[in-house]
Amino acid sequence: MIDKMKKLTPLVPLALAMTLAGCMSLAPKYERPQAPVTQSFPEMPKAAGTPAASATNEAPATLAWQRFFPDPRLHGLIEQALVNNRDLRIAIANIEQARAQFRIQRAERLPSVGLGIGGQRQSTGEDQPVTSLYQSGLSVTAFELDLFGRVRNLSEAALAQFLATEEARKATQISLVSSVANAYLQLLADEELLRITQQTLVTRQESMRLTQLRFDNGVASRFELQQARSLVETALATLAATQRQRAQDINLLTLLVGAPVPDTVPAGATLASTDLPDLPAGLPSDLLANRPDIRSAEQQLIAANANIGAARANFFPRISLTGSVGSASTELSGLFESGSFGWTFAPQAILPIFDYGRNTAVLGSARAQRDIAVAQYERSIQTAFREVADALAGQSTFSEQLRAQRAVAEAEADRFSLADLRYRNGAASYLELLDAQRSLFQAQQQAVQANLQRLQNQVTLYRVLGGGWTEPAAPVAAR
Repeated sequence: MIDKMKKLTPLVPLALAMTLAGCMSLAPKYERPQAPVTQSFPEMPKAAGTPAASATNEAPATLAWQRFFPDPRLHGLIEQALVNNRDLRIAIANIEQARAQFRIQRAERLPSVGLGIGGQRQSTGEDQPVTSLYQSGLSVTAFELDLFGRVRNLSEAALAQFLATEEARKATQISLVSSVANAYLQLLADEELLRITQQTLVTRQESMRLTQLRFDNGVASRFELQQARSLVETALATLAATQRQRAQDINLLTLLVGAPVPDTVPAGATLASTDLPDLPAGLPSDLLANRPDIRSAEQQLIAANANIGAARANFFPRISLTGSVGSASTELSGLFESGSFGWTFAPQAILPIFDYGRNTAVLGSARAQRDIAVAQYERSIQTAFREVADALAGQSTFSEQLRAQRAVAEAEADRFSLADLRYRNGAASYLELLDAQRSLFQAQQQAVQANLQRLQNQVTLYRVLGGGWTEPAAPVAAR
């Protein structure tokens, strides 16, 4: 029993050192800065006559994108993007890197124990005998006794950086979901514009054919013929531009999805039949909990706050411990014989005296970085507040704008029918008919654009309120 106690005796200082490590933290007490925004979002009254839109009382942050977007084809594109998008892959890789850095820093809080064997031979003079010492066993090398919390604060800073990277990945996914949805809605709008342009082109070509016949028979003037030809060429130019825009939409979707957009996917809903629910805004304080970018900025602030504690600890003694316990013998052959027990314990303390202002500069840099992090955190809140307020203004007005624009298109369609009838009966000039054609085409295009803006605004509101984040699917997590 006495022999066992003797063998355990050298472990007592190491155990005491580990107990004392991390007893103090010189980091300032963290307090979340007050949000630099008002307590509520600005309200905009809905215009009279605005049609009631579908609405949900569920908070956007808890509303899964699969339920917010009704189109099955869009579901497939978003799921494909979550697997293949390169920006999301980079964000996931950044998380793994930050996690590894945190593990490395956390490991510094515990002693590294190794198993080794070594020998030493030395002589103190020319006529002195050579002494030998052979050792084997467990060893601890330069373990810092963290009395002032330097290592602990560095570990907490690394943890905050890791959490900030995780929140950044969530923000990347939210942005990706909304980007795919907006690009898909733009594609639907351009397909609808393409149909309108093709129909308009057929109408104008027929009108030009009739005008050519009237000109050949001396009924219509050359002026009327050139007007009809101008409208046809304008429609052809618009058709080419719309076809180009549609191709660019597909290219953008291919980039976002990370793979070619499959042609075998069944066609989804049209833009006119697509509807997204109105969303409740909640309070500005909800953004602190629902927006990953704000949470990421706060974690960066927490990391900067912890780095101040590590910088302050540099002004105090840094104590490190080196020790070993195992077998020791002056003869290699007797290293593993019973009774060859030995141990070493070598503490070291270093107190900075003259460092030419290095530690002071490091502390000043840490404080400045904390001030930068505070400003960035407050700016992220202000930016989020402005984005939500803008989207809420759109939610209150785009529906009325769409209603009015559709009413204009219906009126112009009726006007064109009447102008065509009056022209065929000789009661109206050809100029009046052409003006009705131009106005109808323009009104139809503006109605499609108003609907696109309304739907994309709803996607934006869903994003800025923290919607679109769900746990990654198995293929993403397994990578």
